[in-house]
Amino acid sequence: MNYTLIGHDLIHAAEEMLFQLLPAALLRRQEDDGTDDFCCSALTERDGVMTVQTETRLAGVTRTSTRTAESTGLDEMARKRALSEIVKLGIYDTVAPGLQTPPDWGALTGVRPAKLVRSLLHRGMTRGQVAEQFRDRYFVSPARTALAVRCAAYAEQALDGLGEDEVSLYLGIPFCPSRCAYCSFVSSSIEKSAGLIEPYVDALCADVQGTGALLREMGKKVTSIYIGGGTPTTLSADQLARLMDVTAKAMDFSALREYTVEAGRPDTITPEKLHAIRAGGADRVSINPQTMNDEVLARIGRRHSADDVVRAYEQARSAGFRVINMDTIAGLDGDTPESFAETITKLIALDPENITVHTLAIKRGADLSDRAGNAAQHDAVRQMLDFAMEHLPRAGYGPYYLYRQKFSAGGFENVGWCKPDTESFYNIAMMEEIQTILSCGAGGVSKRVDRDTGRITRFTPPKYPREYLEAGERIQAGKRRLLRESED
Repeated sequence: MNYTLIGHDLIHAAEEMLFQLLPAALLRRQEDDGTDDFCCSALTERDGVMTVQTETRLAGVTRTSTRTAESTGLDEMARKRALSEIVKLGIYDTVAPGLQTPPDWGALTGVRPAKLVRSLLHRGMTRGQVAEQFRDRYFVSPARTALAVRCAAYAEQALDGLGEDEVSLYLGIPFCPSRCAYCSFVSSSIEKSAGLIEPYVDALCADVQGTGALLREMGKKVTSIYIGGGTPTTLSADQLARLMDVTAKAMDFSALREYTVEAGRPDTITPEKLHAIRAGGADRVSINPQTMNDEVLARIGRRHSADDVVRAYEQARSAGFRVINMDTIAGLDGDTPESFAETITKLIALDPENITVHTLAIKRGADLSDRAGNAAQHDAVRQMLDFAMEHLPRAGYGPYYLYRQKFSAGGFENVGWCKPDTESFYNIAMMEEIQTILSCGAGGVSKRVDRDTGRITRFTPPKYPREYLEAGERIQAGKRRLLRESED
């Protein structure tokens, strides 16, 4: 689809909305040549009122829309936010009627729907009024509206009793036994990078010690710890024990609520590693089958079976973890609504405290054929997610955190489901941006959250292990600047 903007230059807003509605379309910003589908978004402003007129030609049918927003008294950021919204709504008005099935999230874009719910609640709306706005203004389906409102409630609950002097900690292990076909995270296969693991652990321990010294200097306590990746259990039991021992000695744990290690791949999990993790203080572990179908596992490059998942789960139970999470993904290559339903049913039968249901997100560099295939999965993925949304509550699970990804199949969401009182504080804090989170390791972003203003400031270290090994002093200086800015 070709598109043009007149009177404004909100390229991101326009393309984000067009991609959500037409994920297989190739977007080009150029004048209408009369040969392709075309969208024009034009802004005029008079007497403190912004007016966006949108005209879209789709499959030979032309539709128009007019949306307005007041700009009087708005600062530049608020004005841009209001303008962005009516640009997106205008595009939705003119494209959605031409779709066979409008997206379940309607005209609502962005990663954090529950954060918008909380913002509206803080402006004085009731939950009923928020739900009405989601449905009537943004055209969000009742089921997705309910998800967002429920997850927002968990975020508000997580804020209760959270001290201003508390932060959370992420430790990143960017190694995996092999690379999954769907993966877009920064991680290195140990087949190619095994020699980097030991020096990386040395550098990570030094990073943790430097970060711990900085936190103690500033009087900060740690609320939660999450060791993620990659696959942290690519480390040996001794390496895990050393990292966790250094962490315990470096940090003030007097306010610690939870400690999670993402074991992830069952083919990396052993009783010795689980014992080291448990002895190191972690009370939560994640075992991630992604699917319980052996054929799908093989197609996505996993070197384990569904039986290996059960073995790893039973070993984790025997090791005494308080909470076990298990991840699955809707939309994997070769998966069907029927086989996905079987996966959910098997996970429910295992009875973990948490089950996280992700939607497949294709890589950012995917070509047009991949994007078209992703869009074609829309109905199948909806069936998969609908099955989970129906059967997980029946088994005693409720949704507690939620986020979306730009390239997810069908524009759907990722949802963490939990049994009562087993939600992960770290997942809520990260996705809802309610607390400062410091990251140690390659690729992990540290985020300072100003809870009074909502302002987010970030520091990003090198993404890749080799570069990370050479950047120790620069990383500590960056985190120091990040935290010191809040003291100025």
